[in-house]
Amino acid sequence: MGRIVCINNRSCLHHLHTTKTIMESSSLISFSLLFCFSILFFGSNGVEARRAPPSISYLISENLFNSIFLHKDDNACPARNFYNYTSFIQAAKCFPSFGNTGDKATRKREIAAFLAQISHETTGGWATAPDGPYAWGLCFKEEINPQSNYCDSTNTQWPCYPGKSYHGRGPIQLSWNYNYGPAGKAVGFDGLRNPEIVANHSLIAFKTGLWFWMTEQSPKPSCHDVMVGKYVPTEADLAANRTAGYGLVTNIINGGLECGIPNDARVNDRIGFFQRYAQLFKVDTGPNLDCANQKPF
Repeated sequence: MGRIVCINNRSCLHHLHTTKTIMESSSLISFSLLFCFSILFFGSNGVEARRAPPSISYLISENLFNSIFLHKDDNACPARNFYNYTSFIQAAKCFPSFGNTGDKATRKREIAAFLAQISHETTGGWATAPDGPYAWGLCFKEEINPQSNYCDSTNTQWPCYPGKSYHGRGPIQLSWNYNYGPAGKAVGFDGLRNPEIVANHSLIAFKTGLWFWMTEQSPKPSCHDVMVGKYVPTEADLAANRTAGYGLVTNIINGGLECGIPNDARVNDRIGFFQRYAQLFKVDTGPNLDCANQKPF
């Protein structure tokens, strides 16, 4: 039941395996990662005291987190006890703009959108599931029965390591060597030699999901910029009807397979999670929930 997102489709994220894209990621992201490492891994000993990035815990309490993911720790879920609240909050500190941009409603809406998208990627729900299909996010941590090892042997910047598989892992189902490599470099693990850590280390798993969410993949904007109102469409975006909203985030993640299709079941599933979570956060979803009339990037 593991999901294959856009990251599993070579055409979707081909921009990620260029040095230019990685170098053009915002300086704020680079700074936040270094700052996060000093806090999470080295502690205060020998490190000059610095002001910690704001925590999003005041917007999403552990009780709310558990209300969102009612069944993530059920015996039926392979990821039982893996995706914990503490790891999510710690990972978010590595990206201080996440959930901390705009007014309070915008901040809550972005968190809800992120959690909705990763829920779709990891869902164990079904139409008649207890508490409904949208209460089963974060049920899986690894792609089930991958069709290949997702090694792009033509990519020399992020070469595959012998015997390793780069199939979907973690909340965003990170896939392909050209994504594991830069994700690992950004958040502090060897993505090419040790891709398994994304399914074995909760904190790193959440970091890869947030790295993807926060990182611009030109010509795609970052999911973060879309949800906080910083997206400025180009002429090509306008011609493709890529309007701001949750639907554009879906386009960024998996538009090559899901967008431009009326009433697509996968898109509707993403929307269902978002609508439930927005209600729990007590915010509206905003406009343009689907990408049926958008052309993929």
